Amino acid sequence: MGNLYWKRVLLKLSGEALMGDSDFGICPDMLNSVSNEIKDVVNLGLELCIVIGGGNIFRGITGVSKGMDRTTGDNMGMLATVMNSLALQNSLEKLGIPTRVQSALPISAVCEPYIRRKAYRHIEKNRVVIFAAGTGNPYFTTDTAAALRASEMNCNVLIKATLVDGIYSADPKIDNKAKRFNSLTYMDVLTNDLKVIDAAAVSLARENNIPIIISSIFENGNLLKICKDNKGIFTIVN
Repeated sequence: MGNLYWKRVLLKLSGEALMGDSDFGICPDMLNSVSNEIKDVVNLGLELCIVIGGGNIFRGITGVSKGMDRTTGDNMGMLATVMNSLALQNSLEKLGIPTRVQSALPISAVCEPYIRRKAYRHIEKNRVVIFAAGTGNPYFTTDTAAALRASEMNCNVLIKATLVDGIYSADPKIDNKAKRFNSLTYMDVLTNDLKVIDAAAVSLARENNIPIIISSIFENGNLLKICKDNKGIFTIVN
């Protein structure tokens, strides 16, 4: 464990990242790629827990825009995260990584209910724990769920692995002069209303002194560099 910069990490994966080049659902190649990245850091002795979004299957806010009740839409979105969590668990266990899924919505036939002390014990036994179904409540994003679980599990850092490799001054897809920030403060993100991570998640991380790292899921080996040496391509918020 002495050769790791971060000892205990909450990894937030965006659901969209699991789509790969597809328009919907889970791309098996992308799932395998993410699982191998996770395997590399776990094999170094990193204590890891994960929160996954559900946007590749269903996003509650999209349902609302089509006239759906917000609570119903968010409940469906939480169930989508359970599907993603089970897929990742299966993929990791095929690679020999002991993994448990705990859901904030009780679904005892397919996974454990969320119990903090039990999750903590799994982590101490070097099992990966995937927290599914967000916070279990509508109106809260999976970013907020990630900050909450990171706080509860006493994680050293929250790494959000998403479609971009950090926080930029403008949208790099539109503005070729956009520059990536190496570091920002929590207040920089909040006062400038930067959308790369939910404001409630930033506030919760700030209250509990948990740094947030924004990095790309597509950058091979980046997760290993971050966890081992705090190097690689990313923006850190602290």
